[in-house]
Amino acid sequence: MRKGPNNLITDVAGLLVGNAEDHRLKSGVTVVLCERPATAAVQVLGGAPGTRETDLLAPENTVQSVDAVVLSGGSAFGLDAASGVQAALREMGRGFEVGPHRIPIVPAAILFDLVNGGDKGWGRFSPYRDLGYDAVRAAGATFLTGTVGAGTGALTATFKGGLGSASTVLANGITVGALVAVNALGSATIGNTRHFWAAPFEFDGEFGGLGYPAPMPQDAALPRLKFREKQSAAANTTIAVIATDAVLGKAEAKRLAIAAHDGFSRALWPSHTPLDGDLVFALATGASGKAPLLEDFIDLGAAAASTMARAIARGVYDAVAADNDTKPSWSQ
Repeated sequence: MRKGPNNLITDVAGLLVGNAEDHRLKSGVTVVLCERPATAAVQVLGGAPGTRETDLLAPENTVQSVDAVVLSGGSAFGLDAASGVQAALREMGRGFEVGPHRIPIVPAAILFDLVNGGDKGWGRFSPYRDLGYDAVRAAGATFLTGTVGAGTGALTATFKGGLGSASTVLANGITVGALVAVNALGSATIGNTRHFWAAPFEFDGEFGGLGYPAPMPQDAALPRLKFREKQSAAANTTIAVIATDAVLGKAEAKRLAIAAHDGFSRALWPSHTPLDGDLVFALATGASGKAPLLEDFIDLGAAAASTMARAIARGVYDAVAADNDTKPSWSQ
């Protein structure tokens, strides 16, 4: 296995990513735009999710593919971002055809970043609809990570969070990519060190090349949690997308999303808590034309987990300092 050419989720053919953010607000939106409708699924393992249009992704339900997926800050207010994305896609003539109408299919998930030092006094209507629209218009094959998009105001228990991405090319030529907004109740780093839990999966020093600390801190297994750092216990949730160019059905995409959650467990301690809304969307563009056999799918699932773990570490590693921060960035 090796990382893709840009080490981004857009190394998966058929996907573009756009970010829009407001640094005074300390929040933003990230959209994964499918150039053609992609097979999709979702797996929620956190206890406090905030979502839109996730029921239609169940394997037994009618709609087989989506036009875009949205990750947003803003807690429940951020669900408005999907309306802005829908508006942009409707202008493009995209969407599920129902008679003379086209309805863009845009599942969305949000994280809580309201208590992070940003100015949330936006008046009657939140800015997230406009941010969603702008994110579509900014979509491209390359994009920034760190303190951008849905990761703009993200925090972990120890450092600032952020938007992270990574990709892996398997030996059979199938590509897997991950995109994640890291806003966990727990920590991506070990104890009070700067070493990442995801260290065993790192490629080419992509998040500092520090490996594991030696010796391992005696209190490494002690969970670092936001509410123990005098932050709101509810100010959490890591939301992500795992994608592949393999040919998958909805049930197989669901299995891919489940496997990618193992990357949360490898990169965040703890994860999937009652106070996180941890969620993974899965997208399969089918651009490779390759449908994996059962034994190949085992490798695909393992790559989904390791790629997600790397993306989480990169989201924290790439975050930068900003005015009124309540947590230091990793680089500080």
